Amino acid sequence: MRIAVLSDTHDRCPATLPGRLAGADEIWHLGDVCEPEVLGELEQLRKPLQVVLGNNEAHTLWPEHLTLERAGRRFFLTHIPPPRAPGGVQVVLHGHTHVPRDETDAAGVRWLNPGCISGATRGAPASFAWLTIEREQLTWRVVRL
Repeated sequence: MRIAVLSDTHDRCPATLPGRLAGADEIWHLGDVCEPEVLGELEQLRKPLQVVLGNNEAHTLWPEHLTLERAGRRFFLTHIPPPRAPGGVQVVLHGHTHVPRDETDAAGVRWLNPGCISGATRGAPASFAWLTIEREQLTWRVVRL
């Protein structure tokens, strides 16, 4: 399973992004979409699209967080990283900081952030990530735009 993970579009979806995500099995957006219409081109890809609220949304169309299970692993999707991982999850995915992250805490929970898709900010270039799940293996690869 190959999942495209992005965050912080802030009303700007790079023109090349939909084509780059065409091979995804799913797309997960970790908040700060802002206007829902910005997801139109991604919705046209007809891939399952999971979206959580960010701190810059002016609506409540999406949940604040989601817990999803894929290949026997529990993933917690949120915008602002919580102080600690919710019980029972193996992976926390978040946005908000605009900086890519791949860390494992003392409890063995992996913390992932794809960075900011809408443009270079906070010293990091625009990016998204591929989360690949194959049996026992979970691979995370940040892709710069």
